[in-house]
Amino acid sequence: MISTWKDLEGGPRGCSTGSRGAALSLWAGRGLAMPARIIILRHGEKADKWKLCDIGQERADALAANYLGRDATNSLFASGEEPAAFLAITLHTLELAYPAAATWNQPITLYPVLPQKDSDEDKVETLNRRTQEAARDLTINTRWQGKTVVMVWEHKHIANKKMEKHFSGEAVTLRQLLKLNQLEGVPETWPSGTYDYFWIAEYGNKGSDVPTRFSMVKQEFGGDHEDVPSNDWDQPNGLEDESGCDLKGAQD
Repeated sequence: MISTWKDLEGGPRGCSTGSRGAALSLWAGRGLAMPARIIILRHGEKADKWKLCDIGQERADALAANYLGRDATNSLFASGEEPAAFLAITLHTLELAYPAAATWNQPITLYPVLPQKDSDEDKVETLNRRTQEAARDLTINTRWQGKTVVMVWEHKHIANKKMEKHFSGEAVTLRQLLKLNQLEGVPETWPSGTYDYFWIAEYGNKGSDVPTRFSMVKQEFGGDHEDVPSNDWDQPNGLEDESGCDLKGAQD
């Protein structure tokens, strides 16, 4: 089951470029209702603009079995805790999130940006808007308040120094929108060849949208999933053309 951003409590019923400023002003005027934790990760390795490659699909299954699914071996959730929501933005992020969300019998809340014949500039603008909308909902949605939300996103809209500089008049990455840039040690850019990390932001101060703690957790599988890359941050992932993955596409 998939919910869209329009279904969320307090969510705008459409947000064009012209109305975005008004929507964000409304956000600023609403009371804060932050999750306790936001787990952020990138989509898996992809074959093309439509789907993940075999390695990316295997990563999705490994994440469900090891970290994000019900009864996961190295669960990121406390005993008895369930994720309040899984959020995704593109087909790649949806495909990665699905196996884990399915174990919880949970819908995925989708802020949809789908492959179209738009220009690269139009696509980036749409990704900007959807990312802003997701961050807004994380800040004011009372259904997620004090709980853990899993957010599977596009890496340039998690953190990218060049993009933040290009759109200097507005916040367009999760690093900015979720106030991660106010903490020390948060990378300015998510590397193009790095797929195997979680970013975990914790919000412990009531009434504040500034995180109190940030950590990075490396995805390590082994066993049945030992072929899934587990490279250190910003180090080569070892994938070659024979993998069937779009290596150039890692830049997208």
